[in-house]
Amino acid sequence: MTKTLTFAVLHFSVAFTVTYLLTGSVLVGGAVALVEPAINTVVFYFHDRVWKRFEAKKQNALNAITA
Repeated sequence: MTKTLTFAVLHFSVAFTVTYLLTGSVLVGGAVALVEPAINTVVFYFHDRVWKRFEAKKQNALNAITA
C-alpha cells in the first residue's frame, strides 16, 4: 500500500508540475493534478480488466494446445 500511495503522490506532483510549467497557473495546475490522475485511475481499472481477459484467453489457448 505504501508503494501505491507514494506512486499516487508522484503522479499528482508530475501532473501539477508539467501543467504549471506549461500554463504558469497554480489553479490550472492544481485542477489538472486532481482530474488527470483520477481519470487515469478509472482508465487503468478497465484496461486491467481487459488485459486479464486477454491473458485468460491466451492461457486457455495454450492449455488446449498442450492437452
